[in-house]
Amino acid sequence: MSESTPTAYAVSPDSGEHWSAPGAWTVDDGVHRIPLPLPTDGLRAVNVYVLEGPDGLTLVDGGWAITEGRAALDAGLTALGFGFGDIRRFLVTHVHRDHYTLASVLGEEYAARVVLGVGDKPTLDLIHSDADGRPDRSTDRLLFEAGAQELAERWAALQHPPQDRSQWRYPDMWLDGDRPLEVAGRTLDAVHTPGHTQGHFVFADRPAGLLFAGDHVLPTITPSIGFEPVPVLSPLGDFMASLTKVRGLPDLRLLPAHGPIAPSSHARIDQLLAHHEHRLGLCLDALAPGPRTSLQVAAELPWTRHEHAFATLDLFNSVLACLETKAHLELLAARGDVTRVETEAGVLFSRA
Repeated sequence: MSESTPTAYAVSPDSGEHWSAPGAWTVDDGVHRIPLPLPTDGLRAVNVYVLEGPDGLTLVDGGWAITEGRAALDAGLTALGFGFGDIRRFLVTHVHRDHYTLASVLGEEYAARVVLGVGDKPTLDLIHSDADGRPDRSTDRLLFEAGAQELAERWAALQHPPQDRSQWRYPDMWLDGDRPLEVAGRTLDAVHTPGHTQGHFVFADRPAGLLFAGDHVLPTITPSIGFEPVPVLSPLGDFMASLTKVRGLPDLRLLPAHGPIAPSSHARIDQLLAHHEHRLGLCLDALAPGPRTSLQVAAELPWTRHEHAFATLDLFNSVLACLETKAHLELLAARGDVTRVETEAGVLFSRA
């Protein structure tokens, strides 16, 4: 697949169809990809990977606990000759709803173990302690720090439906640090890759040459950075360090959560690192006129592969753009390329 092929048109080599086409597509001996629909999400689908083993099935990610997702997973497993009762465990790459909630529900119903990175525990803690249904209240504060007070007010005014906590039960096992996992007759290397979320893990099957990459390495897009219920100091620094860490593994076939499978993890990681260095340079250039907030810098940058102007983005993507720009500027500050000063109007960044 060409690097320029957008996700909306990408064909996956395992199916020969658009990557989100329903079915159970064989990736390797005993490994299958089942795309589950995300009907209200621009990503269109999430890939769940099924690993056959002597004791039953291990699934990497579980999907979103919606009727369409559950039905698609049921149909895919049936096509392979299995059912929900054959699932022994879910290895969930991170806590986002399109990866975690269906695993949580099915794990409870069928006594399948759910495994998650401990770095995502603060997010689950917020969901279980939040009284008003808004575990993302910290986004308001981050937007104020970005100088985006009006965006913060519009974001806070949105209707945030309360979380169904039965879909967010705590996992049966926390992953803490890199370690081997013996599952489905295989040894997978669980590799901690904070950035997209603090608890993100990828799973490397070195003998088979496969990388179950979650949202850490995506073949046609880069994951959101800096948009977490519990903020961290340098999410982009964490993400780029994690990319470099996974680049140190052998070159593996890339099995992403969104998009088609791809032949080389190394090639895509190199593209992602170059992309973010380019964006860091654009942010630095935007500070040439003098001190600016993250919002002011974001307004100077092009967005998406189509290079849309910031003013044309909807509310959700405007929030993502502001927080991602803030993450880039904070990394520049950590590198010593810019200075930051906290003011009542937000954090002002200046070239060092």
